[in-house]
Amino acid sequence: MTEETPQDGGGGLGEREQAVLAVERRSWPGPGAKERAVREGLGLSPTRYYQLLNALLDDPRALAHDPVTVNRLRRVREEKERRR
Repeated sequence: MTEETPQDGGGGLGEREQAVLAVERRSWPGPGAKERAVREGLGLSPTRYYQLLNALLDDPRALAHDPVTVNRLRRVREEKERRR
């Protein structure tokens, strides 16, 4: 399985991309819990995770798959960019 190959056969998001969005849907109990889940559950470093997540925010397939999460994260990203 590659990151770019969708696993659902319908041109949608692959399993890894869906898993990244699922991590973002959850609320986390404290510092480090999310990073630990990313490392253990997805097998990704936090840096690589955030690179994938940022790319997903610009992917129309991600918006179609989970519009609430993607739009929320886009707003957060835009606010951070405005503060710079």
